[in-house]
Amino acid sequence: MSESAELLSGLVLGAFRLNGQFLHVAEGLARPAGVTAAWWQVLGAVVGEPLPVAGIARAMGMTRQGVQRIADLLVERGLAEYRPNPAHRRAKLLWPTDAGREAITKIAPVHREFADRLVGELGAEGARDCLEALQRLSTALDRLTAPHSRPQQPETGRP
Repeated sequence: MSESAELLSGLVLGAFRLNGQFLHVAEGLARPAGVTAAWWQVLGAVVGEPLPVAGIARAMGMTRQGVQRIADLLVERGLAEYRPNPAHRRAKLLWPTDAGREAITKIAPVHREFADRLVGELGAEGARDCLEALQRLSTALDRLTAPHSRPQQPETGRP
């Protein structure tokens, strides 16, 4: 296997592990507020401004169908509502209700406490370095997977 293929495998497996770790942390932070990590993610995307489901999916790197299921559950549970979209008659905007905003507000103190602990562990400069590396990786992947760019087939069966 080439060095590039080994590095890609390491990046992918590392990202999968980080995703699992962050989901575990997010579930623990969200649970006391009566929401799941996925609900928190979708509510967080619209807390500042209402967005259509497709816009949430793009912003969060999720599938439109996955966001639609979560949005419908949030509406069913009274944590969000659909509002008319002046830009598109069929693509309604998702907006948190007072109960949805209250759930986000309940998460804020434990989120801040965990953030302080994580940055304390990494150091502020180390946390900034991690964030910059993740942003560079995401930008590179965006460039390589854009519709005009065709990803190469993996060299091996490994991710």
